[in-house]
Amino acid sequence: MEWFNVGRIVNTHGIRGEVRVLSSTDFEEVRFAPGSKLAVFKKDEKRPIWVTVASARRHKNFILLTFEGLNNINLVEPFKEGLLKVTMDQLEEDELAENEYYHFEIMDCEVYSEEGELIGVVTDILQTGANDVWEIKAKGGKKHYIPYIEDVVKEIDVEEKKIIIHVMEGLL
Repeated sequence: MEWFNVGRIVNTHGIRGEVRVLSSTDFEEVRFAPGSKLAVFKKDEKRPIWVTVASARRHKNFILLTFEGLNNINLVEPFKEGLLKVTMDQLEEDELAENEYYHFEIMDCEVYSEEGELIGVVTDILQTGANDVWEIKAKGGKKHYIPYIEDVVKEIDVEEKKIIIHVMEGLL
């Protein structure tokens, strides 16, 4: 089964079973909505514990969650430093707007110029604020940084793991 991180439980909060979560998802309103099912992977354990979100609220840089049936600090204390994950079938395509992709869909895609020349493979995605920047590793090991903007990225085929870009002067 393929798992995707959506957050990390960094601590408990209060005595009523609330946990502090450092989010790592762009879809907090979906992932942490009451009724959402999450898998908690406790430190050094391979099997998850499934929980259902009872409540969620933002507090400073964290999201405070409670889980159904776990309304006491003693019940959630073992979750500290645990990872919250979802499965592939919990990802919903309608979460994404047009021309948006999950990072795992872009990673390892081959990048070609409009002329058909292989530039390299996407090895990392940097989130800069204005737009993402893709790190492309060329055959010789050299790295290129490609902004994910309309002027540069012309075509993305996640099924074929192929991206076509317009190589502007000075880009590579």
